[in-house]
Amino acid sequence: MSTAPSSKSQLAIPLHVSYIKALGENKDDLAYHLTSHLRLNAVYWGLTALCIMGHKDALDRQETIDFVMSCWDDEAGAFGAHPDHDAHMLSTLSAIQILTTHDALDRIDIPRVVEFILSLHQPSGVFAGDSFGEIDTRFTYCAVSALSLLGQLHVLDGEPMERTINYIVRCRNFDGGFGSCIGAESHAGQVFVCVAALAILDRLDEVDVETLGWWLCERQLPNGGLNGRPEKLEDVCYSFWVLSALAILDKIPWIDADKLTEFILSAQDAEGGGIADRPGDMVDVFHTLFGVAGLSLLGYPGLVDLDPVYCMPAEVIEAKGLRKPWKALERRHA
Repeated sequence: MSTAPSSKSQLAIPLHVSYIKALGENKDDLAYHLTSHLRLNAVYWGLTALCIMGHKDALDRQETIDFVMSCWDDEAGAFGAHPDHDAHMLSTLSAIQILTTHDALDRIDIPRVVEFILSLHQPSGVFAGDSFGEIDTRFTYCAVSALSLLGQLHVLDGEPMERTINYIVRCRNFDGGFGSCIGAESHAGQVFVCVAALAILDRLDEVDVETLGWWLCERQLPNGGLNGRPEKLEDVCYSFWVLSALAILDKIPWIDADKLTEFILSAQDAEGGGIADRPGDMVDVFHTLFGVAGLSLLGYPGLVDLDPVYCMPAEVIEAKGLRKPWKALERRHA
């Protein structure tokens, strides 16, 4: 199945690079301050999108590392989303992903971060997001992924790992999908975090591959876009959440790649750069990353390979020796 771009629409890489570079330049904008709770996540989204497009150096490496370290919460021993914000599992993973990409993990007090992560491991096996105790399978993925990137996954060996795996399995539904907690409906975002966590833990045998593959490919709508659950609108971000799980399960050919490629490209801002959730909406860095990530998983020409489990450049993951025995997608460059 060809995924070459049509002559009418191609990925506007120079525009998207410029858009991402400009995001943090005007700190006087109200929007900049209203999104401070997402700042470290946004740096990860922007940096990873740039890496996929082959422009990693568009953001200054040292400035990026310095900002990440300014988000360190010394009381908790982990990272907040912005300087002076409380530590959280989501921002801690983003910090680790950024520093891993820039080969700067030596800046982290790894024992303290591991202690923070383990402090959030609940008796049920799920992880909380922070000291306030909210639980979600997203946080379990963040914990497992962070420990893996830090080379510390072994701290879960034995009974703690079995509790973690057991909780994920209990979140599996009759349709093969996974929810945010036990009994919650299947959602494509939760499918990614659960399947990817099981991949890192080398327990993909717990996935009903055929049933889940069917549920995932049913997320494609007539316009080519993917939704997160039945009867919902298409959204560019599911180009990653759905495709990543399909890539891990070796089922990407089950969807129409050409139609999805066209949908993602149609959501670009052809004048200012960036990608929106769907055509005609306002662009943002979140959808820009996951649109570009989806295109990478589809083998779009000129993009760097993305690892579907860690949502980071595949070359970075391979350099750390973290490849697991899931089947990698054979790219189809034109």
